[in-house]
Amino acid sequence: MELTVLGASGSWPDEGTALSGYLIREQGFNLWMDAGSGTMANLQQHIEIGDVHAMFLTHEHADHMVDVYPLFYARHYGGLGADGLPLYIPRGFGSRLLGLLSIESAAAFADAFDVHEVDAEEEFDVGPLRVSTYEMAHLGLPAIGFRIESNGSALAYTGDTGPADGVNDLARDTDLFLCEATWQDDDDLHGFHLSARQAGEIAKAAAVGSLMLTHILPGRDREVSRAQAAEVFDGPVLVAVDGMRCEVSR
Repeated sequence: MELTVLGASGSWPDEGTALSGYLIREQGFNLWMDAGSGTMANLQQHIEIGDVHAMFLTHEHADHMVDVYPLFYARHYGGLGADGLPLYIPRGFGSRLLGLLSIESAAAFADAFDVHEVDAEEEFDVGPLRVSTYEMAHLGLPAIGFRIESNGSALAYTGDTGPADGVNDLARDTDLFLCEATWQDDDDLHGFHLSARQAGEIAKAAAVGSLMLTHILPGRDREVSRAQAAEVFDGPVLVAVDGMRCEVSR
């Protein structure tokens, strides 16, 4: 598998950056995972709009999903992609996803996307990928993390979460753990996000191959986040930046 970072800023963008979004490519299959603002523009630096084969959204906050709407307009009304695009979202998110659309567009959205509302602890196949879902802890919202496996390699992505048993299960023995790391040590930590150090602790306990920190708040020194995670996790610690590409393999 290959992971490309489409956006990695937390909550709002730094100058010239996008919010949360990632492209996973395997055997000619393209999965777009989370779609914060700016990620669709960055996506087109790597693939065509019509070459998205499936889409995952971890939860309903706008910094992780708002670009699903321009994708809808481009593919359905602009003719830039086929209808019936598989879209996987947490159960309970579907009605709210349609809430910003007109009645006519909501009906068209149902044609443009093949929407699957999924629970935690589900397993399913998407293209060549085997996917497992895990419950995350984020402000009481339906929020899921995705574990994606293919050809013996595994990637885990948290979306937004605080500390939770599901995060540890999600990460266990993966080759790349893509983990939100909103806070740094000096912040007043809140339980609905993780700090870089907490991400490192989870990576260590889960025996992951590599840790990639993402969703760091704008204006923070990302090297500080990397260093704090590296104090507790002795494997490779990467910091996600727009355009970064890496292979996920044993």
